[in-house]
Parts: sequence; C-alpha cells; structure tokens
Amino acid sequence: MTVSDQDAAFPGPRLDLGQDAPLHLDCGVDLAPVTIAYRTYGHLNADRSNAILVCHALTGDQYVADPNPLTGKPGWWQQLVGPGRVLDTDRYFLICSNVLGGCMGTSGPPATNPETGNPWGLTFPVITISDMVRAQIRLIDHLGIDQLFCVIGGSMGGMQVLEWAVHYPHRVFSAVPIASAARHSAQNIAFGEVGRQAIIADPEWCQGDYLSHDKRPQNGLAVARMAAHITYLSEAALHRKFGRNLQGRGLTYGFDADFQVESYLRHQGSSFVERFDANSYLYITRAMDYFDLAADHGGSLANAFRGTPVRFCVMSFTSDWLFPTRESRAIVQALNAVAANVSFVEVESDKGHDAFLLDEPEFHATLRGFLEGAAEHRGLPRGGR
Repeated sequence: MTVSDQDAAFPGPRLDLGQDAPLHLDCGVDLAPVTIAYRTYGHLNADRSNAILVCHALTGDQYVADPNPLTGKPGWWQQLVGPGRVLDTDRYFLICSNVLGGCMGTSGPPATNPETGNPWGLTFPVITISDMVRAQIRLIDHLGIDQLFCVIGGSMGGMQVLEWAVHYPHRVFSAVPIASAARHSAQNIAFGEVGRQAIIADPEWCQGDYLSHDKRPQNGLAVARMAAHITYLSEAALHRKFGRNLQGRGLTYGFDADFQVESYLRHQGSSFVERFDANSYLYITRAMDYFDLAADHGGSLANAFRGTPVRFCVMSFTSDWLFPTRESRAIVQALNAVAANVSFVEVESDKGHDAFLLDEPEFHATLRGFLEGAAEHRGLPRGGR
C-alpha cells in the first residue's frame, strides 16, 4: 500500500517525519521516514493544558469515537467520548494515534518501504512499547503541547501509559493505566506465541512477503484472533452468552460449528482479518512481550517510579485473567513504596479483560471522578477553552 493509498484508506490527520528526522528505535535502527496517523476530538485550550492522550490496545486504532473506515463499526471508546461524557470533548482535547508498527496509516509492516517501493513486511525493524511512545512524543511535540493533562489506556494502552509516566514524567500531569501490567507474564507471552505461530504456519504468509504476492494469511490470522479473544473474556461471560447452546440444530457428529460459542469465535476471526494486518499482529504482540518497566531500573519497579510527580489512577477488573488484579496491585505497591500520588480501584465485573471497552458504570464513574479531581487540582476550567 502506497502513502497515497493509505491517505484514502485511513482518513484523518497525519504527521510525516522525513529522512532528516529519523526515529531512533530500541533495536538500534534509525527509522525514516515515519508516518503517524492520528485523530483528535474536542479543542485545545489557549494554554494547551487540556490535552488527553488516549493509547489504544493491541487490536485498537486511532478511531476512538468515529467509525472505523474499514468496517464501518463505531469507535472503540465511543461510549466514553463526547460532550458531557466521561472524556468530555467540551472540556478536554483528545488525541489518539495508531501505534508504530500498526496497520491503520502509521508506519508498519504493511506500509511501503520508500527504498524498495514494496511493502516493508519482515524488513520493518522490530519495535517496542518504548518506540511506540517515542513516536507519540513526536506527535505531541508537533501539536505544540509541553505537558499532557492525562495519558490513559487499557491493556497494551496501559503499557504505553506506564512508559510515558516512567520515562517522560514531567510531560504527564496524570496517568490512568487500566487492566494492564508493568511487564508481560509468561502466560501472556505464551498466548502471543500461539497466535504468531498460527500466522507463520499459514501457507499464504509467504515468509512475511504475502502483500507482494497479493496473498493474505487469513486463516492463520483468524485462528490467532480466536485464541486471543478467549483470553479477553471470562468463563462467566462465555457461559452467560453461550453456555453449551447449540446452533439451533442437533449434533452433526462432525466438525462444523455445532455450538454457538464456536460460531461466535469463527465470526470474531473472520471479521478481524478484514481490518488487521498479520505482520502487524506479529510485531505488536512481540512489543508487548518485550515490555518490562523494571528491567532498566535494577529489576525494581519502585525505582522506575522514584521521584515521579505524576498523579496515578490504576484500575483493574475482578474477572480479568489476562491482566489480573495482582498485576495492577504490583504497580500500586511500587508507587506506594516511593510515596507517589496513586489511587487504585478494582472494579467488580464478570466481563473479563474486555470490561474496559464495555458499559461498566463503576469503571466510568471512577474514571470521571479521577479526571474531575485532577482537573480541579490543575485549575483546568470547565469547557476547556
């Protein structure tokens, strides 16, 4: 896909970093040029103090509150964003960019390598959560914002929030990591590897060069999505939705989707391949695997936060087994150990990891309360202008 093709496929503003402004990556590569696709909502006030950076999760994108251009589906946090809502666009200026390595307009494996004229594929350098945040820093600088009022995100978005707070603490007034962790667990690395191997095993993957061959490893990517989607739900949620209900017919004594839950997962897989790139899935899951905040601080998470001026609100969900509450508690304990300003809420929910994307009144009320308190402490006027 060429840059002009991307412009048409993924509407919205873009920041293009030319050859003279390379992005230095953890793998040692200076990447240039780099394109960052993003969306904004609301208005930046006169002193540029009301900006909130929303960081998306693994399969999210920059379309927080408007329809996805590939699927037509509503924005993934549409219920939270808008006038008078929790992320009040009459008061706050929201920014969300597609992550580096993504497939919705930001530079990543499906984008065109300007040196070859072909898709990057596996020649794109391996990226980290830190690299994603470095790209976001360039965007925030471009928008002329010295300090963000808040950085917020769930799951992989929460990892980006923590990266911002630890490595750029004076550029962040408040931080809200939701259903996240300071590092990927062995279990999560294992789930990621299952998904990657499903993609790599697809004969249409073509050693990562499928776009040049006009092919797509759709079956492998669909299986990766199916496996991952199970981890986003809870046993209670699956039972409530499907139980052991059949597809309106008796047992076929074969391998069709006899059970409703099978049909649901197959739908999740087939719809996912319409909007996501297989190589981007490899790159972004690997970035999550590499994330470890304590690693650069002698193995001490508390040392990572030492001296931080950031106000934190950490949230988890009782039924989340992908990023269980103990991961959030570890972050809170580290913050408490250095006397940081932190509040913590474990939200009662049976919806699993996906709860942060769904209608959870306690979660929404907690987030609204924290933002209002932080806005008052900062002296942010209502209306945001």
